[in-house]
Amino acid sequence: MYVDAFLHHLTTLPDYKQQVVHIQRIPPRGAKSGKLDRPLHPILQSRLESLGISSLYAHQARAVNESRCGENVMVATASASGKTLCYNLAVLEAILDERSSRALYLFPTKALAQDQLRSLNQLACPEIISLGECATFDGDTPQPERAEIKRRARIVLTNPDMLHLGILPNHKSWSRLFSRLKYVVIDEAHVYRGVFGSHVANVLRRLRRLCAFYGSNPQFICCSATIANPAEHIEKLVGLPFEVISEDGSPHGGRSFIFWNPPFIDEAKTSRRSSNSEATFLFTELIRNNIRSLVFARTRKLTELIYLYSREQVGFPLAEQIKPYRAGYLPEDRRQIERELFSGHLLGVVATTALELGIDIGDLEATVLAGYPGSIASTWQQAGRSGRGVGGSLSFLIAQDNPLDQYFMHHPSYFFGKNFENALINLGNVNILKPHLLCAAWEKPLGGSDSRFFGTAFDGAVSELEKEGRLRKGVGWWYLSPSIAHPAQEVNIRSTSNKNYAIIDASRGYELLETVEASVAFLQIHQGAIYLHQGESYLVNELDLERRVAIVTPATIPYYTQAKELTDIRILKTEQGKSCASTEVYFGEVDVTSTVVGFKKKKQFTEEVIAEEPLDLPPQRFFTQALWFDLPQGAIDQVTEKGLDFAGGLHATEHASIAMLPLFALCDRNDIGGVSTPFHPDTGKAQIFIYDAYPGGIGIAEKGFEIITELWSAALRAVEECPCQEGCPSCVQSPKCGNNNEPLDKKAALILLRGLVGI
Repeated sequence: MYVDAFLHHLTTLPDYKQQVVHIQRIPPRGAKSGKLDRPLHPILQSRLESLGISSLYAHQARAVNESRCGENVMVATASASGKTLCYNLAVLEAILDERSSRALYLFPTKALAQDQLRSLNQLACPEIISLGECATFDGDTPQPERAEIKRRARIVLTNPDMLHLGILPNHKSWSRLFSRLKYVVIDEAHVYRGVFGSHVANVLRRLRRLCAFYGSNPQFICCSATIANPAEHIEKLVGLPFEVISEDGSPHGGRSFIFWNPPFIDEAKTSRRSSNSEATFLFTELIRNNIRSLVFARTRKLTELIYLYSREQVGFPLAEQIKPYRAGYLPEDRRQIERELFSGHLLGVVATTALELGIDIGDLEATVLAGYPGSIASTWQQAGRSGRGVGGSLSFLIAQDNPLDQYFMHHPSYFFGKNFENALINLGNVNILKPHLLCAAWEKPLGGSDSRFFGTAFDGAVSELEKEGRLRKGVGWWYLSPSIAHPAQEVNIRSTSNKNYAIIDASRGYELLETVEASVAFLQIHQGAIYLHQGESYLVNELDLERRVAIVTPATIPYYTQAKELTDIRILKTEQGKSCASTEVYFGEVDVTSTVVGFKKKKQFTEEVIAEEPLDLPPQRFFTQALWFDLPQGAIDQVTEKGLDFAGGLHATEHASIAMLPLFALCDRNDIGGVSTPFHPDTGKAQIFIYDAYPGGIGIAEKGFEIITELWSAALRAVEECPCQEGCPSCVQSPKCGNNNEPLDKKAALILLRGLVGI
């Protein structure tokens, strides 16, 4: 594509208001080949040559060499670098060398498993593996085929959910696989972080435990996007030592990466044009210029909104060549969109992160990121969905009106020069460990030696389960209580809750529309909420808390809704403390109570608040980890002397600090919460808390405690550099704030932040 010509075209349009703040030209890179320690099996070598592959990239060759030596391997290289070949070659060669060998492939989504099966079948041939000996096994697998897969398959492709729910609890019927398992492949390992990653870590320990029972000791080959801590992350995830391969030998075409900052819409510079409107503008221009494009939106709702706006603007017939794509759609609808995008029938798609992973969707020329995805790793992963060959490509990062996005707009060199973030999981979270120990006990009674799989928290968690009557002690073993049946069905590994809410369309005979996790149900499907599904608006008429059902009807309404939430926090236990500059910082366990108290109605496009309504919903309470800190007395005195609002300064400091934490941990702003108060009953003084928004914690607040001075410095820069006078969404206002961003005092926050960093 002609990147410069298209960029020039954008700058001539009436809607262009100097949004381009930085263009990073990433030059093309040639391939760096590697050498195998010994040649591949002749059949496999011949197969590669028939596919036009004459040599391996450096990281591919090293992965095969390390695997042959019996090492567990982690390949952490960029998107579209050919990581699939790293594990397919090792696995197929093992099958050629020993016909009884088996392999288990784990992918985070069913769609990715199906896509990788096509890739595997392309590389394999009847001389290596017979038809039907490679198979996906997931919730979409027809029942009649399942027994045959268990009996015949040498390579089983599945996801952690099916491993957890369907394979491990029924391991006796999988004994052929477990007893001969040579390799376990984990693709997209960076996805397994936070709550999901902490669950998957326990699922993998259950897998290793059963493999040991059946006499196998499989090697692991894992692949990941680039992260800051690949060795630490994968060793925590699997519980074994790894060789990490991060030198990327693959070629790539040139890329132009544009940082696009929406213009101010008022003279006071307190608000910018919506990133949704900017994404719509860019997407429609790309489509009108016949440039195959993919837009990433942060949420399901924004995906639908951008699609809706774009469809209206491009008009017929181009509107028929764009579609939305997100989780929640029926599997057949998602597969159809994937096929249409791969085949070229669609010119563009608006998607959530559901398309961030390595599904082959053909050759795209441009990507548009509507808001910073929350991590540098995800930003590169999303941008890398275009230009997946050696041709040139174009990527736009559109800033939202928040401190983190604006920080990157002002410091693009920080983004392009910074190391990637740390992926975090928490193996010590007993809220996650205990349910998996019940699952493990169902699979095979627990013994004291199982601590080698589950770690130091094992003994304490088993003791608690025994006291709770959910485990019974035998002679050297713990057995599941007879009152507990099928414990795996009670554990949702992608959430802190195993309960979902059903959305029912009353206009279509009370048909199931989709489901929503309980953790966000009160925020998204409360009574009066507007819920978007495939570009259509639905009004929530009723939320039945007992049956976990929301009744909706289609509605043509020119507004959307945003819930308001209030939070209270109490300290349960202080685990660590340290002095920083002129104040004290703490880390420990807290009790968080959140209540959704109302919602706003906001006009589409303009974001104008047209009404606010109260809600009466029960509070949600959980225990988690938090960091909290005192405020320097000198800074408090300055705020008082200048007649500024101390509570507003605390609140603004809290918002800015929370907003910048994703710079240091691989997390989303929604993974963390905060509370600030001029007087906290547990300490008797002013306090700011930052906590993990999940029961038990997932390590984000702990990481924040470790790098607290860097966090304060980043927050100070973000607030200082914002051109507004009184505080705005780009520096101290938060879209999540349950207090409607009141009170906020930017000047007081600057004094407090300077005091915290010791200025």
